[in-house]
Amino acid sequence: MIAKPTGIEPNLGLNAQYATCGTRVTTARSAAAREGYPASVMESPVPPRPTEPRPRRRDRHGRGMRGPVAPPQVPLATSRSESFRDLVRDSVDRLERRWPQLAEVEFLVMDVPTTQDETVPLGSSVPAAKEHPARILVYRRPVEIRTKNRDERALLVHEVVVEQVAELLGLAPESVDPRYGQE
Repeated sequence: MIAKPTGIEPNLGLNAQYATCGTRVTTARSAAAREGYPASVMESPVPPRPTEPRPRRRDRHGRGMRGPVAPPQVPLATSRSESFRDLVRDSVDRLERRWPQLAEVEFLVMDVPTTQDETVPLGSSVPAAKEHPARILVYRRPVEIRTKNRDERALLVHEVVVEQVAELLGLAPESVDPRYGQE
């Protein structure tokens, strides 16, 4: 006979059920014997392991996959630095149509500037020398910090590239790109 407790019993909790005196507690082994199963079926409390190894899963604790799974051609698979390089490349391609002499200029992307100035530059230009061609550097982290989304980042990257090209050519940014400052 199983009785419900009237109050909170120590070590049982509020909704616990307990067996009264004279009640026989059955185990899985005795229930299996009564049902006609051989005793050897229920002797091992742990089921045997499968012979083949289990597939490793990345879905632990029900949290889903650890990151987006996408092929390399899909934009989800590109890193922030690759995406930034693409923005610089798009801006340079846009300017090279108007200024063919930019084909001889190297455009480089660096994470952070190496200068110790108080102000952090977004880009810099280095004139041509005997040992290297003219270079324009765009600094990725300062640009990313100043923008909130990809569209703002694309506009700022284009402005930085236009300003550095103008400085390298000795022109005003508006003459390098007539839409400079309007977007």
